[in-house]
Amino acid sequence: MSVFTPLTRPQLETFLAPYGLGRLRDFQGIAAGTENSNFFISLEHGEYVLTLVERGPVQDLPFFVELLEVLHQADLPVPYALPTTDGVALRELAGKPALLQPRLAGKHISQPNNQHCAQVGDLLGHIHTATRSQILERKTDRGLDWMLEEGRQLGSQLSPSAKALLDQALVEIEQHKARLLALPRANLHGDLFRDNVLFEGTHLTGVIDFYNACSGPMLYDLAITVNDWCSDAAGQLDAPRARALLGAYASFRPFTAAEAELWPLMLRVACVRFWVSRLIAAQAFAGMDVLIHDPAEFEVRLAQRHKVEVSLPFAL
Repeated sequence: MSVFTPLTRPQLETFLAPYGLGRLRDFQGIAAGTENSNFFISLEHGEYVLTLVERGPVQDLPFFVELLEVLHQADLPVPYALPTTDGVALRELAGKPALLQPRLAGKHISQPNNQHCAQVGDLLGHIHTATRSQILERKTDRGLDWMLEEGRQLGSQLSPSAKALLDQALVEIEQHKARLLALPRANLHGDLFRDNVLFEGTHLTGVIDFYNACSGPMLYDLAITVNDWCSDAAGQLDAPRARALLGAYASFRPFTAAEAELWPLMLRVACVRFWVSRLIAAQAFAGMDVLIHDPAEFEVRLAQRHKVEVSLPFAL
């Protein structure tokens, strides 16, 4: 169970009373989280999700609240922070920052098809369009410099072949860092994996977990998304799914020549980010009852991304 801070019914009843949403009917910890404690909350007036923020600087939380409100105002299906009756959205519970959000309908898709991927591309295009003209600035705490530093430290713990693969990618990142950071920017979700998007059938109903959101190159967000939604069991890109996602996204903006050139590298950068973070999590939570994603998944994908046959559509 990935609930780092357990809660009691009396604690919850006291916390929830100022929202004016009726009495607490039921609550349940959510096992899927790896960084925060999340709970399903059933109240008389509806279904909600309560998040206790366990990781990251507290000073960044107003950014997340503001970004989600911007996306909510753009009619995107996001879990914006609900305010209490006196207008307070960011609160504290059990000594942790706490947010109450609407519970979105739908479920995760483990085996996406072309239609699912097209809707995810459409969603990401909407996110970037809604924020591109007025970016809310937040530097990611897992950016290129973090990858370089942490990746070099982890190298000694890897097999010779894995270390060589990672070292090669880190050299590329170091060489092209300035060009990558100069690409067109917006606000990014930063973690748009299958377990952060909800569907009812083939209809996308929600996107969750914005706690890796930041400002940065839109191409990086796209690479993170394609690496998860469009990879097959062997770690290779499934071309029809990738083209469906990229085509839907491209309807929102034309890609630049620099983006087209750096696309294969950006796919590798996105693999490094999650390979390194999963290696760190596996060490930190070893032996604990916490969901840990397999780091080897992104080691395999990184190896496969040295040959990328799916290019960006309509690059100018």
